[in-house]
Amino acid sequence: MKDALRYLALIIFSISLFSCEKVEFQKESGSLEVFMEMVQAGVKPIALSHPMSSVEAQLFLPEAKRLSEKYEVEFFRESALIDTDLFNDSVMIGKEVLVIYKGNSLAVYEMLKSQAAQLMKTGEYSGAKKEAISRAFGRLLGYPTSRINDLLAGNSDFRDLQDFGIQGQQLIWFYKDLPKAKDFYSKTLGLKMIAEDENSATFRIVGDSKLVLKSVEGSVYTGREAKSVALALLTDNLEAWYAQLQEKSVEIKYTLKVKPEGAHDGFVAVDPEGYLLEFEMFRMHPENERLVPQLKSLSPQATSLGTEFNFYASITWLYYKDMLPMENFMTEKLGLVLTADQGWAKIYRVSNHSYLGLVDENRGMNTFSEEKLMEVKFELEEAKGWEKYLGETSKDSTRIVGTFKDFGGYLLRF
Repeated sequence: MKDALRYLALIIFSISLFSCEKVEFQKESGSLEVFMEMVQAGVKPIALSHPMSSVEAQLFLPEAKRLSEKYEVEFFRESALIDTDLFNDSVMIGKEVLVIYKGNSLAVYEMLKSQAAQLMKTGEYSGAKKEAISRAFGRLLGYPTSRINDLLAGNSDFRDLQDFGIQGQQLIWFYKDLPKAKDFYSKTLGLKMIAEDENSATFRIVGDSKLVLKSVEGSVYTGREAKSVALALLTDNLEAWYAQLQEKSVEIKYTLKVKPEGAHDGFVAVDPEGYLLEFEMFRMHPENERLVPQLKSLSPQATSLGTEFNFYASITWLYYKDMLPMENFMTEKLGLVLTADQGWAKIYRVSNHSYLGLVDENRGMNTFSEEKLMEVKFELEEAKGWEKYLGETSKDSTRIVGTFKDFGGYLLRF
């Protein structure tokens, strides 16, 4: 009887083991099919199977061949995956992967692997050089920059602004006549003043977005510097705001334009000392497919002028001669995510209600200038930690007494 029970248990165990292996095989086959379809569609230049032992990889080859023929892609059996900071090395010990590719993508991978091997030989495969190859491999895998940043943070010393807790953004403008500027923003625009001293006043635009007005007197500025900046105040009540500013005889630089088929509507006003205020509303449009859902999730906050005079977010527009270095700085160093791409203008989300926009000076309503009468301040939970980290690791910005200058010469405070 005992032998019979022992034999029955062995049969049950064998069936269970076979069933588990079958489930795992089906799971791996399903994952590989998804990746092959993505490579075929061009979503990913290459893709990787899950790590497998040599025996598992050998057994799986017929299925991989069947799927590759179905999706008209190719695969390569890789027993020594390129060493990067995207993945934990321990996961690949004694394992192989199938590299799925199409066209010359495998050649790109092999070039990266060769570069990494050469740097290893010379003892240079670390820090910025290893990060650069890791990022190139991540892009080859079709990962967005934000995903690459997360993987780097999990497997190296890399950090971005998000790791230090972004709490909001302040746009800082400087005035010769501070009382007049305060009067304009508190009475004409109805913004709430949340802090004030002899030489400055801080207004809440909406939520974690703030505008700080400072006196030129006592600052490092002369007041003659260019205002290479604009502030977009996002609202759905453009007509009400337009009528309000006309009634108050506020200078209008660009009149209200409404284009139902366009990406956005708006008008541009000028504050008492020449700073540009863009009252803007974004429509659902191909270039706004990520931005509009974010904006729709925000509740408009009324000013003191009444409920129809409200804002739900702001965009600080900055102007550059060369956009690409700053685009890379925003995503790779600061870790901000591209939310809208207008071609000549890029919008990045900083916090719930604050956005930063980069503008090509050749297309924007303002121009680039070496000297600027403004600053941008990021409010962080761990400001000192971020400042120390960026100062030690970044060669792309210039450190100036607790601040950083970006590629366009804008002063960033933390």
